[in-house]
This record gives sequence, structure tokens and C-alpha cells, in this order.
Amino acid sequence: MIQPITTPAFNMKVIVQETGIKPDTLRAWERRYGLPDPQRTDGGHRLYSEYDIALVKWLMGRQVEGMSISRAVKMLKQLQETGQDPLLSSVNKPPLTSPLQISGDMIVQAREAWIQACLQFNEYEAHQILTQAYAIYPVELVSQEVLQKGLAAIGESWYRGEATVQQEHFASELAVRQLEALLTSMVRATRHGRILIACPPQEQHTFGALLLTLLLRRRGWDVVYLGANVPLHQLQEALDTIQPHLVILSAQTLHTAGTMLEMADFLQANNVPLTFGGAVFHQLPAVRQHIPGHFLNKLEDAPLLVEKLFQSADPFPPVQRATETHRIALAAYQQHWGEITTAVHHTLAPYTIPADWVQVANVELHQNMTAALTLGNINLLGANIDWIRGLLFNFKYPLPDEALTQYLTAYRDAITQYLTIPEAAFILEWFTAVIGE
Repeated sequence: MIQPITTPAFNMKVIVQETGIKPDTLRAWERRYGLPDPQRTDGGHRLYSEYDIALVKWLMGRQVEGMSISRAVKMLKQLQETGQDPLLSSVNKPPLTSPLQISGDMIVQAREAWIQACLQFNEYEAHQILTQAYAIYPVELVSQEVLQKGLAAIGESWYRGEATVQQEHFASELAVRQLEALLTSMVRATRHGRILIACPPQEQHTFGALLLTLLLRRRGWDVVYLGANVPLHQLQEALDTIQPHLVILSAQTLHTAGTMLEMADFLQANNVPLTFGGAVFHQLPAVRQHIPGHFLNKLEDAPLLVEKLFQSADPFPPVQRATETHRIALAAYQQHWGEITTAVHHTLAPYTIPADWVQVANVELHQNMTAALTLGNINLLGANIDWIRGLLFNFKYPLPDEALTQYLTAYRDAITQYLTIPEAAFILEWFTAVIGE
């Protein structure tokens, strides 16, 4: 590991330009805390080293995370006394250019501790764990190994009925705020070419898009982040203003993969390259075949993929399109959806299935049915049915398989009643096959 050079060579103007610190603030730190400790010329002018510049950047980074300067100085000295000087670690080096490497069990322990703090709604403890982790490890490593994997673990705990939705939302909010704080301290872009990152309509999960923005900015890319739930008309307006060389879209569910398609088609029509990714494309690999763009398999691969796309515009893989039958069936389904859900509620009224669960299931199935028909593959609904079955089981719902069969049968019967056109026959066939009749 390369140590920052301690030879004094830079005047105050240089350190101000490199770090963005105000001269008065720098003098106050030197006076109150003895950090940094510049040497002086014969004329009394301060001279700083590369180590001093790294030190100021580290202290300012802790302030961005919400820590007071006095506490940051205290933490720095404690780390130095234990042989973990963060100024000698890669946290202040240029971003990683090779795959992340986990050092021992410390980062795993940090993740487990952060998860427990979130589950206990202990914001202060969660923040302290992250602050210490970022002080020792690279930004990319902590963001992916602690935040990303920590959120995934909490999400799995919720699915198994071991964590509440409030705990999951609490952790997500903390993680998003942490990434937003890190993004505010990013330096100016050093690479040519602009990248636009956004979530398609109705996609509210922003962590993946934020993390991707952070990773790319850390590598010097000029990235404009639009955030959650970006309507198509806003994307059109953004393209006119931003004029990106590449657009990256992130979707986490089948529903929002369906809303992404219209955006992808618009970008293709306007010759704007698209890269896309998100949880749904890992859970349902078949969805990738319906989006005209380049699939981003792993976040850590994003810088290399972006570099490749900027060097040569490779053609998109072949895309599977919805047929005219799918489009006619979708139009009929949307027209009669209200009548279908009313019929489902009426059919299930004599059973013990709670009405609020039926309402949630109706919305979930409607969104995923719309996406499957939009994309042109009714079989994509299968994973959603399996997910609902697992959720009922994990939350110890009485007779989960029986309840699910009753619900799907009622839905199939309602479709039989209202979707009488020949083009909808394949939907009825799919429901019958899933029910097992």
C-alpha cells in the first residue's frame, strides 16, 4: 500500500483548490486540533504535503457524513494508535480499478452489526458503524458489502416473516441517505461523455441507481441522476437538456420492467444507447430478452461496461416483442380489470381470506399481468405466483396453498366471464395450468 508523501511542497492555495476547504477553516483546525501540521518557509508561509491534503479530505468526508470535526479528529487519532491509519488505506486513493477484495471478517462483522442496528431502529449506532467502516475501507467496498448486502439480508428477513416492513423501510432510508451524502462530496468529472441514470415510471426503489451513480462518479464519469419514478415525458425533456451519450435504467420488479420498455423503445428510436439492470433481471432472466439495450449483470462491472460502450457502440442483442395477440388481450384486460377484481372479491367473500389481502393481491397481479402482456410473455407471471405462495407460507397464513388456489381460481373464473375474446384464450390456459386443473 502506497503511503501519501509527507514532503512539504504545496502552499495554502493548492490545498484549498484540492480539497475545497476555506482558508479560515483550515487555520482554525490547525490552531484548535493541530491538524494538519504544516511546515513553514523562512518567510513564515505554510507548506503542506500530500499526506496533509489526504488528511483534510478525510476530515471533510467525515463532516459530510454528519460527524463533528472534534469527533472526527478523535476517531482519526484512535485509528492511528491501533495501526489502522485511514490515510494509508485506499479510502483516499483513486477509485478501485480491479474487483473488490474483502479483507478477513471485519467487513462482514460491520455488515452484521449494521443490520442489527437497523433492526433495532438505532440510527446513531448504524451511522457510527458506517462511519468507521468508511474510514478504513474503500467507499465501493463498504457501499456494496455493508449497505447493498445488508439491505438484501433485511429484505430476506422480511420475506421470511422475521422482520417488519417498518424495519426494512428504516434500513432503506438510512442506506439511501448515506449514498446521497457521499454523492455530495464527489469531485468534478474527469472523463468525456455524459451518462444519465434514472428509474422508469412507478419504480420507487432508488438504492441500486444511487449506488451505480456513486461507482461511476468515483471513476470520473459525468453522471446525471434523475431519481425515482421518471415519466417518459420527463425523460424526453432531460435528453434535450442533458444530451447524454448513454442512458442507464434500473428496475427492481416485473411491473417496472414493463414500464421500462416504452422508455427503451423511445431511446432506441432516438439512437441513444441504453444499459439496464436491477433485481428483476436476475430473478427473471427471461425479461432481459424483451428490453432493447445492454444488460448490466453486476454493479461492479458497470465501469468496464460503460468504458466499452463509449469506445464502440455494439448492437443490442435480439429482442422478443409482444405480438398483436398480446396487445389485443392487454387492451381487453385493462378495460375490464375493475369488473374482474369486483368479481374476485364477491367470489371470495364466503371464504376466510381477508379482504385487505385480496385487495393487495389484486393490485400486485394486475401490475404484473400488465407487464407480462406488455413484454409479450405470460409465463413471466409464474415467479410472482411462487413469491406470493412463499410469502403466505412464511407469514404462517392458515392453509397457504389452499388460499392461493382459491384466489387464483376466482381470478381465472372472472377472466372467463369478462375476457371473452379469442385473443385472451392463452391467459385462461395459463391460469388453468397454474391451478393444476
